[in-house]
Amino acid sequence: MPQKVYFTRVGGRDPGQNTLSKIKRLFYAAGFPDLICQGDLTAVKIHFGEWGNDSYINPVHVRQVVDCIRETGGKPFLTDSNTLYRGSRANAVDHLVTAIEHGFAYAVVRAPLLIADGLRGKNWRRVEVHLRHFPSVFVSGDIADADAMIVLSHFKGHEVAGFGGAIKNLAMGCAPPAGKQAQHCARPMHIDERCTGCGRCIAVCPGEAITFEKKRKKPRAKIQYSRCIGCFECMTVCPSHAIDVDWETEIPEFVERMVEYARGVVLGKEEKAGYMNFLVNITPDCDCVPWSDMPIVPDIGILASKDPVAIDAASFDLVNGEKGREGSFLHENLREGEDKFRGLRKNTDGYLQIRYGEEIGLGSCEYELVSIS
Repeated sequence: MPQKVYFTRVGGRDPGQNTLSKIKRLFYAAGFPDLICQGDLTAVKIHFGEWGNDSYINPVHVRQVVDCIRETGGKPFLTDSNTLYRGSRANAVDHLVTAIEHGFAYAVVRAPLLIADGLRGKNWRRVEVHLRHFPSVFVSGDIADADAMIVLSHFKGHEVAGFGGAIKNLAMGCAPPAGKQAQHCARPMHIDERCTGCGRCIAVCPGEAITFEKKRKKPRAKIQYSRCIGCFECMTVCPSHAIDVDWETEIPEFVERMVEYARGVVLGKEEKAGYMNFLVNITPDCDCVPWSDMPIVPDIGILASKDPVAIDAASFDLVNGEKGREGSFLHENLREGEDKFRGLRKNTDGYLQIRYGEEIGLGSCEYELVSIS
């Protein structure tokens, strides 16, 4: 049976058609008040953006969701988990500073901020899933302990997963560093002769697995394979594309692991979780990168659903239905109907998230798009 995904396009020409009012109408149309009981401690899962990134969801838009939760009787808090890689969100102190400096202060969003896995990522709960790759998964403690959850996702491209939406936000965003590491296929990356020795990969490597080769006239990075955890951060930041991975064997397993983590996060919360995908500023990269590139297609709109697989399937189709933006990082598949995410990175298979999500019971890839004015 197709799952309903509610959709509103961006833009409007009168006060009743602004984005703020549309977000609230989506919240109620999608039936989110049914998910939240009086007094429920309600996690608003959000990505606060790495320092230097500015394509994360607008805090003023997040405020509308917070207000709706309060009107419903819930007690909202904004939350995310610490990162595996080095950066501005690797511990709760730096993470909170970044969030506040990006506009997610209480005065703006009217909700407290909690880093769900604690000061150094040690606050987590083990959840039994009994799936292909994992018998159990690690879920950030304050997300696991929340009574209800509204997941707000900025839909965009991703270096290896193809795209990042609700599924990835659940999987990576709701896992502590140990859970993030478990999701990545712990097989070594490869550095070829295109390496210029810039050192960016060394700066982000969480395992301190990369050094410069000695006894070379030209500096070149070298991976100590015994320390590599396969997190892909070096590949993301390499300006010369000198770092790669075995796409045929390693990436499908990574995607499946990620989807299994998403299943673990919602286990027991199937009737207490709602999802909104924001199809604006649809950039080539995750908001984890410390920059924001030109969007690959025009802004589309906002979606809401109780099904994380259906909302990602609808988002995927809507993006691919647009004409690609000339001059962006989108190299191929610019025509309407073509896979924009394969146009960004030809080896990715973003739809694998959706197929495997349906296979393991995370949700349905069949959806009915319901337009809301």
